[in-house]
Amino acid sequence: MPDRLRLTTPLPTLQAWADAFTHAEIPVLSETAEALELMRATEDDVDAHGLGELIATDPLMTLKVLASASELKRGRSSGLRADAETVTAAIVLMGITPFFRNFGPQPTLEAVLADDDEALLGLSRVLQRAERASRYALGFAAHRADPDAAIIHNAALLHDFAEMLLWVHAPALALQIARLQDGDRTLRSAVAQRQVLGIVLADLEHALMTRWHLPALLTHITSEQHERDPQVRCVQLAVRVARHTARGWDDAAVPDDLHDIAALLNLSEAHALKLLREFD
Repeated sequence: MPDRLRLTTPLPTLQAWADAFTHAEIPVLSETAEALELMRATEDDVDAHGLGELIATDPLMTLKVLASASELKRGRSSGLRADAETVTAAIVLMGITPFFRNFGPQPTLEAVLADDDEALLGLSRVLQRAERASRYALGFAAHRADPDAAIIHNAALLHDFAEMLLWVHAPALALQIARLQDGDRTLRSAVAQRQVLGIVLADLEHALMTRWHLPALLTHITSEQHERDPQVRCVQLAVRVARHTARGWDDAAVPDDLHDIAALLNLSEAHALKLLREFD
């Protein structure tokens, strides 16, 4: 049984953070938990595609399923089996009945943070931003006719999963970071994170992806080290514009985002903006 974790002070090293988060319970959206229980009751009528579509809207449930499938793959003897790079592929790898056996009734974000309205609001903002980023990234990938569009969608959805987990496992620290940035809109996230946590969340995310053996292509697309790769650019720009427009389209960084998106998609900036509005 995973540990219920609630940190109130920063841990001393990146490894300590990774150790704590690796084995901690990961709650999911209550609507996901409820829908899974309805499906469990009619398991014989459930198919991998429908189940995958449900889960793929929830970043943390997506994370749990991909990590579980990777662990299952590593435990099997077949070295030829490819990574399960999407939720649907992961469910096909597991099988419907084993999926429901392995994933019992899920703990929910709303229950875990029931005593902390500020943290629940902060987490909700990150989840909403991730959902918008995933739509943008999927739209960019579709416009480019990228065959890995579903993986690019996943990469954008999961891009900030360490921040989500911080709100779950260390809400007081996440709130400190949010207040620093609210007080100074020019303060970069990495600077605020290092100031409060002693680490940058992108480094924690990479460490967790490695420990959970998440699919190599997903890890590659999420990495900041391959920014010239068009698939990585799809995700980076989707995440950027979702972050910059979270409180409206008047952020000073939006013109630069539009310029870069237009270049990626070979469009005018006006057409790129029109496309973004359609994705919203």
